[in-house]
Amino acid sequence: METIPYDKRSGKIWFNGENVDWGSAQIHILSHGLHYASCVFEGERVYDGEIFKLEEHTERLFYSAKRMGINIPYTKKEINDASKQIIAVQKVKNGYVRPVVWRGSEMMAISAQKNKINVAIATWEWGSYFDPKLKLEGIRLDISSWRRPSPQSVPWDTKASGLYMICTLSKHEAESKGYTDSLMLDHEGNIAEATGANIFFKNSEKELHTPTPDSFLDGITRRCVIEIAKSKGIKVIERKIKPDEMKNFVGCFLTGTAAEVTPVSQIGKYKFEVCNLVRELSDSYQNLVRKKTAA
Repeated sequence: METIPYDKRSGKIWFNGENVDWGSAQIHILSHGLHYASCVFEGERVYDGEIFKLEEHTERLFYSAKRMGINIPYTKKEINDASKQIIAVQKVKNGYVRPVVWRGSEMMAISAQKNKINVAIATWEWGSYFDPKLKLEGIRLDISSWRRPSPQSVPWDTKASGLYMICTLSKHEAESKGYTDSLMLDHEGNIAEATGANIFFKNSEKELHTPTPDSFLDGITRRCVIEIAKSKGIKVIERKIKPDEMKNFVGCFLTGTAAEVTPVSQIGKYKFEVCNLVRELSDSYQNLVRKKTAA
């Protein structure tokens, strides 16, 4: 399916407090955020015209900015209100929202103390992150040659743009081999996450095991799914997981704002069933985001 390039779309983008024409929402080529990755962002889903967990996402945006030494020149309420306004302007019913904060072009060097802080919020209609057919059958993951960095080396608990370059490298590497995505290990060689989603495993006792988020994001969707699982009496164990332990698991799935709940059928040489438990959690998550009562 052909996709319109993002710089060729129409409508409005909220840009530094104003709704500007989509094509006019531009930055200078010498923006600090482009050259030095002094940029943070969020990814949010719109379901039936409402942004799911908007306040939590905005809270994390401000936390990420603070960790990066960036002072957002708007209040959280102003960002929330602007997010709601722009999805109404764009008439987005089921889509995606991308708030982004970056340092401008006033200084061009490592130091950027005098740079203006810019904020924009864009939104568009958007369906499944992964191919719907693949989501039913379970996606296949490669195991990346890149690792999540040590928590002493980067602001690992932020959605900072620079942290995602190794994710792009990992996903490209996986796609070149015929996989859909890639599993990333942490700096110690433990299982961490996929390129843009958290990961869970199911054992034969119907327990869920998921890596401890101490060098990667503890995702908002991850936390929602843990709550759903516990409400169903499913035991959830957060711990360090070695790659060779995957031979002991029978099921696997990813969670994320974009990925939602996506079954995994294979990681490298390890294969998993797309089991009823994973489907049930996916259905329950969809009921939650669309405010439906589970049957």
